[in-house]
Amino acid sequence: MRPRTAPRGKKAGDAIIIGGGPSGLAMAALLGSQGLAVTVLERAMPRAAARRARADARTTALSLASAHILRQAGVWVLIAPKELCPILDIRVADGNSPACLDFHHAEIGKEPFGWIVENGIFHAALRARINQLGNVRLVIGAMARLETGEAARVYLEDGRVLAAPLSIGADGRNSMCRAAAGIETYGWDYGQAAIVCTIAHALPHDNVAVEHFLPGGPLATLPMTRQRSSIVWTERAEAAARLMYMDEREFTAALQEKVQDWLGEISLAGPRAAHPLSLLRAKRYAARRLALIGDAAHAIHPIAGQGFNLGIGDMGVLAGEIMRGARLGLDAGDPSILRAYEKRRRFADGNMVLMTDALDRLFSNSIPAVEAARRFGLAAVQRIGPLRQFFMREAMGVGRQKTEDRDQKWDNRGRGA
Repeated sequence: MRPRTAPRGKKAGDAIIIGGGPSGLAMAALLGSQGLAVTVLERAMPRAAARRARADARTTALSLASAHILRQAGVWVLIAPKELCPILDIRVADGNSPACLDFHHAEIGKEPFGWIVENGIFHAALRARINQLGNVRLVIGAMARLETGEAARVYLEDGRVLAAPLSIGADGRNSMCRAAAGIETYGWDYGQAAIVCTIAHALPHDNVAVEHFLPGGPLATLPMTRQRSSIVWTERAEAAARLMYMDEREFTAALQEKVQDWLGEISLAGPRAAHPLSLLRAKRYAARRLALIGDAAHAIHPIAGQGFNLGIGDMGVLAGEIMRGARLGLDAGDPSILRAYEKRRRFADGNMVLMTDALDRLFSNSIPAVEAARRFGLAAVQRIGPLRQFFMREAMGVGRQKTEDRDQKWDNRGRGA
């Protein structure tokens, strides 16, 4: 039965963002900071969402490129510096081999590779920025369906209707927006799970992030504030289930064996959680009056810690294309804006999807010939300065940013902008 609300819907400004998680809030902050009127639709009341975020055992890795976009959104300044832990160096280790790869940020500049922030703190900063912006409003409710025509119309389960020139799907890997637009996906299950937790340790981490590749999957140790580290331990699903079944003492002992002694004695500093891993990618990132961002467009393996950074990249490109269109008198959902967004992001995201998938397949096995080849590769990258610096720029996100900026300049020349 159709809602009794007038079919045209209540005007929701320039864009409706479906999803009140980190991606949706960051997108709203970015567009709102550039003067657009934005409505964010979220299912839960803000206080309930904040409670869930504070209970989240995970952290978010923010690259240098992402930090630049979050500064534009007015979010970065709201994260207290003492809550951000910079990543100054990265070490990549392969099993028990002495071969390793060391990245030092000072080789390419003064800026860190990125920062680690706790999800609850990051979520609070996003909420604080939304509350500062008078042109961004939150609507609590559940979407029943999305229709796109001359405008995007979001029909809520309680009968309300919201309308705007553009809808932005920020509703995660099970996106209703993507399904409503008939956008197909592809992907696969890795047969792995990532166990995430926070540890305290006796020795300082010296702002070093370690990615230790093991047969079951990578174990990442990411530096946090107050002499703690975030652990992302990828294992085959069966092994991960056994680890989650262990009591705290048994689990800590198993983790200590993997982390070894470079951090000294470790102890758990929070709850554990396990997340099944799979790859999902939308075959299109845009449809009529709709753009997909974040996990609604792509969900990748956490092997390089770039999942959320890819979403931030989506936001930067989409906001840039919307503002370019506004200068030409186009509304936010104009087809040319959405075509340009999809063209730029599918190429950039596709490279990261392929890279993370290939890395997991290359390192998560113990075939002797493959082990020898990858250890030779690590040693070669370690010795060749320009190649090592290329990978460091990619880790910061600035290599991809330069490519996108160059593409944008070319597109602008072609359009006569």
